[in-house]
Amino acid sequence: MKDLAKSIYRWHPSPPFFYGWIVLGTASIGALIATSVAQTVFGGIQDLIAGDIGWDRKTIALAATLGTWTSGLTMPFIGKLVDKFGPRWMMFLASLMVGLGTIYFSNSHSLWHFFTAYIVVRAIAGPNLQNLIPRTVAVNFFEKKRNFAMGITSLNRIIGESINIQVITAIATTYSWRTAYKIIGLVSIPLSLPIFLLMRHKPEHVGQLPDGAAKTTVNREELKVSEKTWTVAKIMALPSFWFIMIGEFIAVTSTSMTLFQVVPFLTDGGISQNSAAAALTLGNVLGGLSVPIWGYLTDRFTTKKIAICVLILAIIPSILFTLIEVSTYGFALVVFWTTITSLIFVLGSMMLGTVFNRASFGTVTGMTGPTRTAAMGLGPSVGAFAVAWMDSYMPIFIATAIGYFCVIFLYYNVRTGNSPR
Repeated sequence: MKDLAKSIYRWHPSPPFFYGWIVLGTASIGALIATSVAQTVFGGIQDLIAGDIGWDRKTIALAATLGTWTSGLTMPFIGKLVDKFGPRWMMFLASLMVGLGTIYFSNSHSLWHFFTAYIVVRAIAGPNLQNLIPRTVAVNFFEKKRNFAMGITSLNRIIGESINIQVITAIATTYSWRTAYKIIGLVSIPLSLPIFLLMRHKPEHVGQLPDGAAKTTVNREELKVSEKTWTVAKIMALPSFWFIMIGEFIAVTSTSMTLFQVVPFLTDGGISQNSAAAALTLGNVLGGLSVPIWGYLTDRFTTKKIAICVLILAIIPSILFTLIEVSTYGFALVVFWTTITSLIFVLGSMMLGTVFNRASFGTVTGMTGPTRTAAMGLGPSVGAFAVAWMDSYMPIFIATAIGYFCVIFLYYNVRTGNSPR
């Protein structure tokens, strides 16, 4: 069992396949488990939970905010740990804890029980199974196709969210959201086994190099360059680090603010709950399929140019939300906006990957984790309170468009291709 990864690698007929694809496929299992409590899923099913317990949308949004913020606080520690010890045991234990925690969470009735259970499960699921560790593994295994690989991890997340939205909605409308989460928890526990068996830290552990390259002298010299370690002091002294971190904070806040409100926006505009959830799901699926394509383009061209292009495209539907007739055009526009903005949640990591090498990627991603997840948590609450206070969705759409303009300026000023001295 200990050498299963190497056995699989050696079993394959010549020429040997690249084990990085096995790792990315294994990471998709973790993403499926983690996204059952992801912010997008919660946004899609918030009315089902609120209707059962008797709370309003702001309470559900607050739970999502606190859970996301808590996961952000753990990221600097998780980033350092995964760089040092690798992802195998961390992802395995996290998947078990999320499965058990989800079952416990489904039994909550009081406010403190609901908040505590959700916050703990969300804090474990996010960085370990959904974003930080999978992206670090992608950077460790891929060099020339790094952004494409990170696009695959984002696709894993988005497909997991889309599946969970539909599964939870279907079971919750037939039985209850509690039954839905009990079933998800029971399924998640055995799914942790393939994570333990197949996940590895670096390609060297299965006799390969990044991108599946052969072990030659040239490869070893190139590998030494990519293994140079950035210290925290050097990372924080680099202006590009701050441009990326601030830009990511604004981009994620703006996107999550609107994303958490698109289903209520459609239902309040006269579209049914199931149709509204379908719009979010379809946009997520199309967005997930597009992210690896965008990643491929960034590997061919530059991450900065593609990032600016995507942000410009995201501004257009954000403005159109303020002008359309919801019952007529709302479904299609939500699908288009969600498809375009799916890349935004991984853009910051792609930008970091152009500046920092694989030996320090977990560390630097962990350093930006608190601000990234603070943004993901801030967005839903700001959006929910803004809509309730203004009795309109227009302010959040306008703020989202303005936010994207600011991010374009920040990302334009990032200088890539740096190396530690």
